[in-house]
Amino acid sequence: MDPEHRQHRSRVRLEWGPVGAEALAPVDVAVVVDVLSFTTTLTVAVERGIEVFPFLWRDERAAAFAAERDAVLAEQRQDAGGAAGAAGVSLSPASVAAAEGVRRLVLPSPNGSTISTLLAGSGATVVGACLRNRSAVAAWLVPRVTAGAAVAVVPAGERWPDGSLRPAVEDLWGAGAVLDALGSADLSAEASAAVAAFRAAALPDALVACSSGRELAAKGFGADVDIAAEVDASTAVPVLRDGVFVAG
Repeated sequence: MDPEHRQHRSRVRLEWGPVGAEALAPVDVAVVVDVLSFTTTLTVAVERGIEVFPFLWRDERAAAFAAERDAVLAEQRQDAGGAAGAAGVSLSPASVAAAEGVRRLVLPSPNGSTISTLLAGSGATVVGACLRNRSAVAAWLVPRVTAGAAVAVVPAGERWPDGSLRPAVEDLWGAGAVLDALGSADLSAEASAAVAAFRAAALPDALVACSSGRELAAKGFGADVDIAAEVDASTAVPVLRDGVFVAG
């Protein structure tokens, strides 16, 4: 890979998905952004005192992993019902907001969770960010950037049916929201473009109108989009420590 693609001339960098995350390594801190819905759900969980274990897929291995840690394994969103009051906990932030008696949660996700696991393996401190906690994450980052830390901001994106990356505009806005609050002058061109995109977005209406938001609403999960659109509603900073997201 061309070294210029690593954006190493800038302290704060941005690139998409798991391949982009790998391209920016090594960094000191990695900020994963998956607005609809992994990092939004993660933030809701952490602000409620729930420890979250990221996992790649919901399969037999995930069930065994959850059992070993005395944790609840999140259901598929459609199986759990997704809305407040649903019986099960899923990737839906509304389901986590309504959950009772959950202390530990295994949260599989092919995008945000997978990227978090990959980045933790590179030695970076991994943080989950979304629109809801963008200012809290930026405040957490400020002293680290001031001290010279290299930061990668990774919008997770979604997947097309063939498995290729679909850059998702909501993740671009989420990444730009954090960087806008950070106010660092040492942004790569890619990071600066995300800030411009966030400032141009008419939130929350834009989140409802984007393709991912419309898809969730059409499937009956409009409440998840509403929660994701609550800019600065949370002060939680989920930090991945020893394989589990806890309050930073």
